[in-house]
Amino acid sequence: MNKKKIAILGSTGSIGTQALEVIEEQAAHFEVSVLTANTNSDLLIEQAKKFNPNAVVIVDKSKFAAVRDELFDLGIKVFAGQEALEQVVEMDGIDMVLTALVGYSGLKPTISAIKSRKPIALANKETMVVAGEMITKLARANGVNIYPVDSEHSAIFQCLEGEWENPVEKIILTASGGPFRGMKRAELEKVSKAQALKHPNWEMGAKITIDSASMMNKGLEVIEAKWLFNLKREQIEVIVHPESIIHSMVQFEDSCIKAQMGLPDMKLPIQYALAYPKRLKSSFKRFNFLDYPSLNFEQPDLQNFRNLQLAFDALDKGGNMPCILNAANEIAVAAFLNDEIGFLQMSDVIENTMQKADFIAKPNIDDYQLTDDMSRKLTREFIEKKS
Repeated sequence: MNKKKIAILGSTGSIGTQALEVIEEQAAHFEVSVLTANTNSDLLIEQAKKFNPNAVVIVDKSKFAAVRDELFDLGIKVFAGQEALEQVVEMDGIDMVLTALVGYSGLKPTISAIKSRKPIALANKETMVVAGEMITKLARANGVNIYPVDSEHSAIFQCLEGEWENPVEKIILTASGGPFRGMKRAELEKVSKAQALKHPNWEMGAKITIDSASMMNKGLEVIEAKWLFNLKREQIEVIVHPESIIHSMVQFEDSCIKAQMGLPDMKLPIQYALAYPKRLKSSFKRFNFLDYPSLNFEQPDLQNFRNLQLAFDALDKGGNMPCILNAANEIAVAAFLNDEIGFLQMSDVIENTMQKADFIAKPNIDDYQLTDDMSRKLTREFIEKKS
């Protein structure tokens, strides 16, 4: 049986490292073709020596020589820079591209992969947030399938399997509520970076963990779901489910609701996307109902966790507004992690940028780049004034 050759963009991050664990366990089905990293050259070298890919990319050009010298005897091709990241996905010998990059940086490499007609396993939700309409049109034009890796979107995808002819009434995205679920404004004003980085259920990178704590992650998932599943705004509902056992649900027109359940483990949606349409036997821990005698559900608190409402507002506005939201959020999260602003101030910062950035109703790829640059600049300026 031919093994599926996987390119992992962002192999040193949380999703990338877990994808390599899946590939290692399922070595009869997958092999690594390309690995890329932004700055973590040491881990990239370690991964390359273990998995022996055809090529690696280190985006930080200052680390190119070190990576090249370490991998020279193995015959692994080594490239550096942002352009190399966009070009490497065009290589022959790649059967699927897993985009596990963080933030806006995933957009152009994903576009390049689609144009090269490579199927996409999408873990970079920001790509669909920023340019969902463009990406979905491009994928259709090139006959490229996009398989969601986010646990919530994978759950929706799994619930829709065998139901493609049946109209969806709505989808229900579940949210854990993060570490601050139930807290009011006075308490949220005092939370620390260390507290925000302790997610109760999931192990994730710093940026997505903060997004989860602020509910922005769920807002980004709402926008992503609109494009992945061709939905209207009113067909998307968010419900807080603190146990994170039901990963999301689909309600059909006959009132039936299908849910995808399991323990919180990103390796399952990663494996499902890589192996689709097959389900591969795994060593993942099994769910036991008796360990969870009750499952709880709550309405999201849009007043104290305003980022979710801001995301709905961006979706309603359309155009380049989700791009503005995403850029402002990336800068706001970085500022929070650098102790420049407080937890609640992130929403103020994002809202300010959404109000001041130039709106474009029908953006093209150049508009997205300009919007991203402009929004980041406006956000930094606002943060500097407040500090």
